[in-house]
Amino acid sequence: MRLESTFGRVAVIACAVLFTLSSTAAANASHGRECATPSIDRLQQWIASGEGATEPATGSILVPKGRHGHTAKIRFLADDWAVMVVWLGNRFEAEADLSESAGFWMTYRATDDLHIQLRPASFWSGGDKWVTKVPSTGGKLVQRFFSFKTKNWTYLPALGKPSYPLADALDDARGLVFVGNTKNDLEFRSLKIDGYRPPCVY
Repeated sequence: MRLESTFGRVAVIACAVLFTLSSTAAANASHGRECATPSIDRLQQWIASGEGATEPATGSILVPKGRHGHTAKIRFLADDWAVMVVWLGNRFEAEADLSESAGFWMTYRATDDLHIQLRPASFWSGGDKWVTKVPSTGGKLVQRFFSFKTKNWTYLPALGKPSYPLADALDDARGLVFVGNTKNDLEFRSLKIDGYRPPCVY
């Protein structure tokens, strides 16, 4: 009788442990870093926009990396303007309030310099945007921090001066738009924005 009682208590404890482990695993899965569909740091929409000569020409530039991860690869094929877009809210209509963010860490490689435009929902169209320079890495993989401090952002005279301050772009940021006018071989492994967690869209 005592053996049966002990066995019963062990069985109950084992069930409780299994339940806790499965609950923890489910919680970790639902709050994990990546989304269920391909993403990099929960950013699902890395897009060749069709503007300029690129490879791929349009669509997602996410490709598998290892068993579970993804990387983003694109080539700018000509010495003329080309564009690649990351939607911050994982859908075009979404906006991200980055007004309290210090900036973002990016792990990437590039064979030439390019720029990132911070495009707000309220002023999405056109090339007249605030930009920060993305230096060439000589094709090597590096990690760099890009600050949202106003002094680190400028504009490209060839594309026009923005009619709004950088603060307005941070309030309703829709996307980071990568632009360049030289041949470039690009890869992005990580893009983590301080204080912002992109919502997964399925």
